Amino acid sequence: MKRIVLVGGGSGGHFYPLIAVAERLHSFSAQMPLKLYYFGPEPYDQALLDRHGIQFVHCPSGKKRKYASIHNIIDAFKLFFGFFVAIWKLYAIYPDVVFSKGSYTSVPVTIAAFLLRIPVVIHESDSKPGSANKLAAKFARYIAISFDEVAQYFPQDKIALTGIPLRSELTLAVQDPFAQLGLPQGRPLIFVTGGSLGAERLNNLILESLDELLPQYTILHQTGAIHEVGVGKTASTLIRNVDLLERYFVKGNLTGIEMNLALQAASLVISRSGAGTIFEIAQKGKPAILIPIPETVSHDQKTNAYAYARTGAATVMEEKNFADGLLASEINRIMVDPALYERMSAAAARFGQADAALSIAQAIAGIAKEHG
Repeated sequence: MKRIVLVGGGSGGHFYPLIAVAERLHSFSAQMPLKLYYFGPEPYDQALLDRHGIQFVHCPSGKKRKYASIHNIIDAFKLFFGFFVAIWKLYAIYPDVVFSKGSYTSVPVTIAAFLLRIPVVIHESDSKPGSANKLAAKFARYIAISFDEVAQYFPQDKIALTGIPLRSELTLAVQDPFAQLGLPQGRPLIFVTGGSLGAERLNNLILESLDELLPQYTILHQTGAIHEVGVGKTASTLIRNVDLLERYFVKGNLTGIEMNLALQAASLVISRSGAGTIFEIAQKGKPAILIPIPETVSHDQKTNAYAYARTGAATVMEEKNFADGLLASEINRIMVDPALYERMSAAAARFGQADAALSIAQAIAGIAKEHG
């Protein structure tokens, strides 16, 4: 029985790729029986862990903020305590591999694994590495990366360009996604997503563009749960032609299955530029307009956006440059030019064709066999 520890959380961008790799690891169970564990301060999604037979193991950790806060002092003690908890619990389980997705939750576990001589595999989603993965890279056996640009930060003999692991429910081909989503057909669908928490500025940009867009397009707008009601009410007051409201659909959050349907139905995607979302869009071969979170809030989204745009699959629009009508103009520029649209679609499909979950699972399985 091989034991694999998964660690890395705090956001879906860290957690869900772990689940994708777990799915692939389970497919090897006939040749390699295994037990999976998820270490962290909290389970993030206990139902999903249960569904995949992953045992949650509590391990505290502290977050280092980039600004002065009393919480930095408190969390330093949590990190120190979490290290000793990780040593104790890893020694009790003594896994064959620790697979880390980074973030502050992974730090005590990866350091403890190194001291216990347990092999560490890490995955970096972004085009610039986080501090947790920079630390873990010093002793990792295998480093999976998603963007070529991040290779310069890691030892060259350890890296593999894999892309981001996507859950199986996000990669399934489906019949008639419009019908399954309850959307009308006959017009191109613009799918707007701001991530699970939504993006207030992105929501407002879409609302300001509805009168220009709805005569030509259907819009599916994922706003984040806390914004859903407010956006719907605002749209009903802003849209001058009430008949066009039938072409505007607001959803707070989407399940993985619904996200898969929306991406398959979409002609064009407008999104923030979290690495996971970029790879979900690319896997469907859809042109995109990326609107990154400003660098004062997120250090990685702008670099992710421009790294992806250099492939030709997307254009980038920064919030600071927005003016009236600019978003609608960019959408129309892409949609009315068949040659441009096809080039962007082809570039996205090339970028998203790798099966990262399988590649990483195979690497983990190989190291686990060696360790045993």
